[in-house]
Amino acid sequence: MSDNPSVRGATPAAPEGPRAGDLLVRIGAIVFLIGAFATLATMTPLFLGSDPLPSVFYWVCMLMGAGFLIAAAGVLRSVAAQRRQAREASAPPREGSAQPREASAR
Repeated sequence: MSDNPSVRGATPAAPEGPRAGDLLVRIGAIVFLIGAFATLATMTPLFLGSDPLPSVFYWVCMLMGAGFLIAAAGVLRSVAAQRRQAREASAPPREGSAQPREASAR
């Protein structure tokens, strides 16, 4: 039996679903990795002294930057959603929003 208070009586955390921006971060990471592999493939012939790859590979290398920008946009979207959620949680309730509108119908 454990005397750890964090374990005793702790309620299990509800599983969190995907948050705003998570998909963009994942897509950005995949695009970045494709660009990174293309960069490695493009640079390898230069070090080995063989013929360089076609110019299409140089264009695919630019996916590294595009993936970074996509992931950064996902992070910024996630930050904006968390700030919005924190602002809504700390805002005082508006007057009349909790009151039923039956009194004005009379």
